Amino acid sequence: MFRLTGFADEVSHDLGEQIALLTSLGITHIEFRSAWRTKVLDLTQEQLREAKRMLDDAGLTVSSVGSDIGKIQVIDPFGDHLERARRGVEVANFLGAPNIRMFSFFIPDGHDPDGHRDEVMRRTRALVDLAEAGGVTMLHENEKDIFGDIPRRVVDLVTTMNSPHYRGILDPANYVQCGIRPVDEALPVVRAYTDYVHIKDAKASDSSVVPAGEGDGQVRELLRSLAGDGFDGFVSIEPHLGQFDAFGGLCGPELWTTAYQALTGILREEGIEWR
Repeated sequence: MFRLTGFADEVSHDLGEQIALLTSLGITHIEFRSAWRTKVLDLTQEQLREAKRMLDDAGLTVSSVGSDIGKIQVIDPFGDHLERARRGVEVANFLGAPNIRMFSFFIPDGHDPDGHRDEVMRRTRALVDLAEAGGVTMLHENEKDIFGDIPRRVVDLVTTMNSPHYRGILDPANYVQCGIRPVDEALPVVRAYTDYVHIKDAKASDSSVVPAGEGDGQVRELLRSLAGDGFDGFVSIEPHLGQFDAFGGLCGPELWTTAYQALTGILREEGIEWR
């Protein structure tokens, strides 16, 4: 069964407005990235308590903390970032979230990512140690310009960590932006390590993000394949159809609904059940 969730901060900076739209669409999970113009890991404890109260009152469960862990240069100092990750585990536990979205460090322009492998693995191991101790799972998102941007290095990361607390997110638009066909080239390589999916689509010609099914992300084929092999996990709507700021791609309720309808339209046409 597919479980729908999403980055509701693309609806609005206001958590109440985020919750209102998710509730109106019948979505019962949220990938919590920011609220009140503040990244989730930067919310005060008082703000977190208020957020949890609002989510609980609305019957919304946090599928993942949408953190920015791992979104620094691999050559940047790591100590403060490791403490941020420690805070991420605390936030996930407070919110009752089983997962934390994270990355595998930006590679300096012109550098061979494989030349930084040892440092990426050292840092990632430290993050996974925190996840293991805290009883949560770090979910690595494939993203352009980080170490784990292509399938081969995603597999290298997950197999090297060799931990149930470190698994993969598959984002088809991000693969398109790296010149990779998500189903033909990525899925056969990363499927065994993929527990979570981000749904956004992109055009190969200019990397622009479009609603699911309108780009080169092979979203329909991806969903069909996952359903066929019994995928039982979260499918997260990440529209990226609006203006970008420090917190994501703010698109408003109308375009967020467009993204929701594009995804659920494909699911209906393919006969795939979701909740």
